[in-house]
Amino acid sequence: MSEKHIESGEGHIGIPGYLGIFAVLVVGTILTYVVATVDLDFIFPGANTLVALLIAFTKMTCVMLFFMHVYWSPKLIWLSAIASLFWLAIMFAYTMQDYLTRGSGVFGG
Repeated sequence: MSEKHIESGEGHIGIPGYLGIFAVLVVGTILTYVVATVDLDFIFPGANTLVALLIAFTKMTCVMLFFMHVYWSPKLIWLSAIASLFWLAIMFAYTMQDYLTRGSGVFGG
């Protein structure tokens, strides 16, 4: 890290900002628990999983942007962060493709 970056005060949001992000993470965790206790299958099958993943994605974004200082990083760091999310999406897509095309198997109902 360059001296100019450190002296200018960039790269962190201070204690109040970190406490705010911590509060967002705690609320997200509590919200995930509440969603897990409520059956949302009346909306569509698998709605609980989708809502839980959306909450997890929001929490991951907060951690990545502020705790990992990506928000104040150069464009190359942003590119690598977005590329990693793209790669994660590819891995989920291949996993779901394999999972959804399998039969019920020996233990299926």
